[in-house]
Amino acid sequence: MTGFGPLDRGTGIAVWRQIAEWIRTEAATGRFVPGMQLPPEMELAARFGVNRHTVRRAISVLTHEGLLRADQGRGTFFADRSVSYPISRQTRFSEILAGQGHAPGGRLTGAGVEGASEFLAGKLELPAGTPLQRIETLRVSGETPVLAGTSWCELIRFPGLAADFAETGSFSQCFTRAGLGGYYRRETRIYAERATQADARLLDIELGSPVMVMEIVNEDPDGRPVQYARSRVAADRMELVVRS
Repeated sequence: MTGFGPLDRGTGIAVWRQIAEWIRTEAATGRFVPGMQLPPEMELAARFGVNRHTVRRAISVLTHEGLLRADQGRGTFFADRSVSYPISRQTRFSEILAGQGHAPGGRLTGAGVEGASEFLAGKLELPAGTPLQRIETLRVSGETPVLAGTSWCELIRFPGLAADFAETGSFSQCFTRAGLGGYYRRETRIYAERATQADARLLDIELGSPVMVMEIVNEDPDGRPVQYARSRVAADRMELVVRS
């Protein structure tokens, strides 16, 4: 690997800051591109003539800034271009990503049938105990996981939801297959929490990393709720834009 310049230890600028600035500059000039792996800490430390802790501090700062991302067990990579995700009455994951030049995708990670709890019954405006189809999904941009979600829909209305999502990777297509003429966002609640072990594995992030949580209710053209979902978003891979 070439392009390393000598560190200037007489400027009063901390060595780790100089390393961080070198990495930023290399990324800005195109030597490092999104998805490329950063050289290992030991290699960077040897090339700069510093200890690993100095390199680690520079990497930590750049990860916090969103330039880098740490993939558990794999290494440190330059972060993919984040997705700008507008939240409005008509919010469609696949259309939004495709419109920004990303390659959207989705896969089913789990499914089951359960009776509606008091909470879910309230969200879906159904009697408590109503059979619901629960599906666990992972939405991706290219090869990068972006959003892990859990959705609940009335089983009798969407009996093929799990199989349809496994085939299409798209809720819009699932709802169309079920005869739903359209659907709209009724509400979105957003807050932050730390990634659980399960979400860290799915999203390929460190355990305890910040995730944005979106709790949503979608409704049909008649105003009847059709879906309640709780989605966990890798915080450095998507920005949420709320539109009135």
